Amino acid sequence: MRIYKECIHCSKELRGRTDKKFCDPQCKSAYQYQFEKQNPERFYNKVDNQLKLNRKLLKEYNKGGKVTIRSNVLLELGFNPNFFTHYWKNQNGQVYFFIYEYGFLIRKENGKEKYVLILWQDYMAKNTKSTN
Repeated sequence: MRIYKECIHCSKELRGRTDKKFCDPQCKSAYQYQFEKQNPERFYNKVDNQLKLNRKLLKEYNKGGKVTIRSNVLLELGFNPNFFTHYWKNQNGQVYFFIYEYGFLIRKENGKEKYVLILWQDYMAKNTKSTN
């Protein structure tokens, strides 16, 4: 005698193995997708998503290779300066933070915080520090 159960996603009657949980691969995939959507985002995903957003914004606002922009413009779009991949210190001791090839320097001008956006240059590789 065979035991029949229901698919845990669509409730269709299951036929076959006694330990079967899904009626087909599509139900299994849909169930797992819904299950993962309900779980809180993993730390790795949060960091990765923030790095992607930071890079996208720096790329979008740095069309000229070196640009100065008010920090609140990027911050309002979700930019978070605490997430970066590495940093570079110039001869003046200023620290540029990079998200891959796009970097920024935090600077105060007339009491307002601004970011100087730059692109990675080959000469910077000599004294780069990684966050790893």
